[in-house]
Amino acid sequence: MRSRRWPVITIGLIALNVLVFFGTHWSMDQGSHEFAAVRAHILMLAAFHPNLQMPSEVEKFVLDFSEHNPRLWQQTKSQYRALEDSWDARMRLMEPQQAQAEMDSLGTQYLALKSASILETYAFIPAHPTAVSYLTHMFLHGGWMHIIFNMWFLWLAGIILEDTWGRVLYPMFYLVAGVAACLFHAWINPGSMVAMVGASGAVAGLMGAFLARYPNTKIEMALVFFLRMKAYHFKAPAYALLPLWALTEVFYGTLFGASSGVAHWAHVGGFAFGAIAALVLSKSGIEQKTDQAIESKVSWSAHPGLVEATDLMEKGQLDQAVVSLKKTLAEKPDCVEALTLLQQVHWRRSDLPAHYDALAKLAQLHIKNRDLDAAWQDYEEFTNAGGEKFPASAWLELCRHLEAQGHFDRAVSELEKLAVAYPTERQSLLALMSAGRINLKKLNRPADAVRFYQAAHVSSFPHLDWDTNIQAGLKEAQGHLTGVPVASLKS
Repeated sequence: MRSRRWPVITIGLIALNVLVFFGTHWSMDQGSHEFAAVRAHILMLAAFHPNLQMPSEVEKFVLDFSEHNPRLWQQTKSQYRALEDSWDARMRLMEPQQAQAEMDSLGTQYLALKSASILETYAFIPAHPTAVSYLTHMFLHGGWMHIIFNMWFLWLAGIILEDTWGRVLYPMFYLVAGVAACLFHAWINPGSMVAMVGASGAVAGLMGAFLARYPNTKIEMALVFFLRMKAYHFKAPAYALLPLWALTEVFYGTLFGASSGVAHWAHVGGFAFGAIAALVLSKSGIEQKTDQAIESKVSWSAHPGLVEATDLMEKGQLDQAVVSLKKTLAEKPDCVEALTLLQQVHWRRSDLPAHYDALAKLAQLHIKNRDLDAAWQDYEEFTNAGGEKFPASAWLELCRHLEAQGHFDRAVSELEKLAVAYPTERQSLLALMSAGRINLKKLNRPADAVRFYQAAHVSSFPHLDWDTNIQAGLKEAQGHLTGVPVASLKS
């Protein structure tokens, strides 16, 4: 999918997240470990010596923990639990006076670390959330993989939704989705003292909105096997992939709860909010008004030659329309609109050779622009109209596109047609080799692979540079036919 304007808000959000990450990651990581140790010691000390005096904030922390984690609190109070560290061993031997001095020291450390802690100030903690943390938690990330995946999915979903909703509504939606994810997470985990950070709740909202607005859009995926260093590409519609992801989040959230270290329920809440809110925006008419405003800003004035040619076509003056379009193409050779109109005019004039030529040039231009689906449509229109010899280089590129899409039978068929149509061209040799490889590797048809490799071997196009590859492919295919390994054939 393509956007009509540069996705400046999405780029800005990604840049802001990255800048905050570089500015906070190392200090947040170091401070969180130190603060976690102090809190653990306070809890163990308070559990073993319940009569100690504590600062009010420390006392509130201990009470919150004991109320929301009763089972763990009982385990902490037990004299028979395993030792956590050397401090734990010393603490158990402390007299009341020593224990009070230790608590005073830990309380001072707690207050100092809390005031300096990025997590305590800006992360979202359900037990004691602050107003600012509902927003600031979205820009904090716990590690490299955390921010990389969040920003990648922000880019994938964000650029289209920014184009759909504009540069005011889109960031508002993003931030509200993040807040909704927080609220849902807090509802499922009331009183949790685990800090939640990351943009994943807001990004999940964008994913839910993408599902609601573009359910049939196909998403290209890659299944990667790292041990074998192979990747299998496939496409699946959003309505199949995104709900599956949401269900896995529900599963993991139910199975592991807050103990997994991942806020699965925040993802679920953000996703559900995004889907529902996107449907509301679509039905309310707000989205349509936003789209009209964007369109008025990005709309372009057509080239005068295109306007003139369109008027001439409507009047039936097709010969004059051809002249106007050719003049436009002389000025702008890469004008897709002019070539599209030109092939239509030639078709209406029943000038099939000119129609074929315009379609071939249009397909080549689409290939140049890497719009291979459009180029394939041009080719199918070319063949349906009776065209036979498509330009060799463009034809070969479309065959590779078919292979990449997994249409192996059709790719082999087109490669064979190409080889027959251009027997003395380099593309013919490459087509035969590709057909042999696909039959051998993808379709498990070694007999057909042998036929194509043999045809490549006797090709009239000079192929000394490729002869080693041809012979290797031929031997491998013959080995599959005879059941003799390639290594045996080589020996």
